[in-house]
Amino acid sequence: MTLSVTNTLTGEREEFEPRNDEDVLLYVCGLTVSDDAHLGHARLWAHADVMHRWLAHEGYDVRHVENFTDVNEKIVARIGEAGESEPEVAEHFTSHVIRDMRGLNLKRAEVYPRVSEHVPEIVDLVETLVERGYAYESNGSVYFDVTAFDDYGKLSNQRLDEIETQGAAAERSEKRHPADFALWKAGAVDPGDIAEHRDADLDPIDEPEGLTWESPWSEGRPGWHVECSAMSMTHLDDTIDIHVGGRDLVFPHHENEIAQSEAATGEQFARYWLHVGLLQTAGDKMSSSLGNFLTVEEALSEYGVDVVRTFYLSTAYRSEQTFGESEMREAEERWERLERAYETAVDACDSTDAYAKVEAEAFREKIAETRESFQTAMNDDFNVREAMAALLELATAINRHVDDADAYDFWALRESVETFEDLGGEVFGLSFGDEATGDGTVTLAEELVELVLEVREAEREAGNYERADDLRDDLVDLGVEVQDGDDGPTYRFE
Repeated sequence: MTLSVTNTLTGEREEFEPRNDEDVLLYVCGLTVSDDAHLGHARLWAHADVMHRWLAHEGYDVRHVENFTDVNEKIVARIGEAGESEPEVAEHFTSHVIRDMRGLNLKRAEVYPRVSEHVPEIVDLVETLVERGYAYESNGSVYFDVTAFDDYGKLSNQRLDEIETQGAAAERSEKRHPADFALWKAGAVDPGDIAEHRDADLDPIDEPEGLTWESPWSEGRPGWHVECSAMSMTHLDDTIDIHVGGRDLVFPHHENEIAQSEAATGEQFARYWLHVGLLQTAGDKMSSSLGNFLTVEEALSEYGVDVVRTFYLSTAYRSEQTFGESEMREAEERWERLERAYETAVDACDSTDAYAKVEAEAFREKIAETRESFQTAMNDDFNVREAMAALLELATAINRHVDDADAYDFWALRESVETFEDLGGEVFGLSFGDEATGDGTVTLAEELVELVLEVREAEREAGNYERADDLRDDLVDLGVEVQDGDDGPTYRFE
């Protein structure tokens, strides 16, 4: 069975056919770094991670790009609370996101581009849209003309005359059509837009605030939607295979990405659009604005990474999921069943009761059936719920064999251990054996340091030397000595 996915663009289940047989271009809409990440954000990360892992398991070279939006009025609204400038606030929360991603055992993307380092590409894209007649300048801002793009609304299945006004109220007098959206905004962030997101306990910001850049139209800032198009096309291609994001981004964000990208290139932007359902708690979407969330850091501290990942693996990505104590207890029980069965298989395999010539046919058949069922489920639109059920059935088979047999089937036990490590570990990202003990602590620390150094190098390349120095100083404070050399930075733990 080949992989099939539910494509939001067509509303149909389709056989997955990438641009070529060797690699898959995967773009994930990342986080606006204006707050600590919560379990709702992490649900998208976890499912995108499992998609990446399964595609790699099936032999594809996955080129995975996931952005950080570090230029946004929500970030400006946190000035004085998490930093003294927009870059400082963004840096503060970006470092927290990186920490949380590593804590969740996510495979690294090929690159994590940030808006602030891609303004030249954004300006170039906006210029192309103006030149091709899809965008227009108004009072120093630039807007996309939705009436010029015939397919506008094709992702969200909306008619143009049904679409509500987009953007802030202050933009309405500048736009030709209420649904036109900003590609470039003149000036800094308006105090009114800041106030909408600012904590009432903080002093108000009375003057425009935030970074600005020069452009052919004005000194200003990029619009939200254009950023992902520019970063995706910079690091992947004009056409990508899979675009993943939360269901709440279908409109306007992803609809606008399609319009501006395809208007600029004349090519299809993304072949498959996969949207992850929202995480619910107490009947509402888990959201920073509602305050009904548990941060990733808190969840990892309370439950551990394997329980959190097992929780996400209990529900297919397209479905809504409910978070609560009963759901987390169930996830904990499932993880413990898997972990105990794995340890039972390892102990039995390494015992003197395991023999080379013992053949437990029913047990061997269950292992083969597990692999087949797991593959069938994952190729059925990444159905992690059914794939997890296959692993849990294998856990039962291991326990039955060890409890009932006088002599163990060594071959079958070894195969069951490898099945857990291959499917549960490599594909699901769960930790078995030594990885679940303190042996993984040093590895995690090394990965965190290496990721911070990658961020530091990006800052240096962008000319942000002060921010790069601050990152180095932070590492030193944590006991990590960094040495810069011709071949790049090296480090050691003091």
